[in-house]
Amino acid sequence: MDKAAYCYPVEHYDYWKKELPSWKFDSSAFGENFATEGMAEDSIHVGDTFSLGSANVVVTQPRMPCYKLGIKFQADDMVRRFLASGRTGFYVAVVREGDVGAGDEIKSITWDSNAVSISEITHLYVAKNYGEAEIHSARRALRVAALPDIWKEHFRERLRQAQA
Repeated sequence: MDKAAYCYPVEHYDYWKKELPSWKFDSSAFGENFATEGMAEDSIHVGDTFSLGSANVVVTQPRMPCYKLGIKFQADDMVRRFLASGRTGFYVAVVREGDVGAGDEIKSITWDSNAVSISEITHLYVAKNYGEAEIHSARRALRVAALPDIWKEHFRERLRQAQA
């Protein structure tokens, strides 16, 4: 399962409290299973592996928001705002099952050699046009084993369009 758990950096809550001052934020306001610290989207890469409690997980993809986020926050533009903020968080898949509890430390095990960050994947997904930088990034992303097939197919199609 590519989206076994959703991780969201706690640092993003300060931003959202300013953006949505009337909203009373509680823990897991964005539906996250794990609130992370120091794991921003520009420093986490698809394919990176971590230990979490006695489990091991691998980063698979950014969160792409759906209409339910707008319903929860009672804002028609919330999906657009969430995506535009770059504060998407990321999903992990379980590599090795184990016990996980509140307060367990997340420790880095390995980094993917292709180094395609969550921020970069999100940019590739929403970019209207692919220039040379996006083409290079998309080709690197296609080499990441942990990236789900549906994302790879999306990037293959975007590369076909860019080369046409």
